Amino acid sequence: MIKSELVQRMSARNPHLYQRDIENIVDAILGEIADALARGERVELRGFGAFSTKQRLARTGRNPRTGDKVPVTEKLVPFFKTGKEMRERLNTKPL
Repeated sequence: MIKSELVQRMSARNPHLYQRDIENIVDAILGEIADALARGERVELRGFGAFSTKQRLARTGRNPRTGDKVPVTEKLVPFFKTGKEMRERLNTKPL
């Protein structure tokens, strides 16, 4: 699902709200999560999961096209861990 589909589904469930307002709400929520991660904070949504960052150490990578060794700098990457309720919901539903 992409962001525009999420907005459309939410506006279908909430016909009393304007679609542009729902889009602003979704943008605000995602923006706050991104800002918190940029500050090094952890964001936990009970029943859904937790967003955090993990540190990747510097290493020597490889250019797949040429095979040359390339230095890769240390960086932070986003990480998501599902909550218990989400895992249970995903694993009890038949495929």
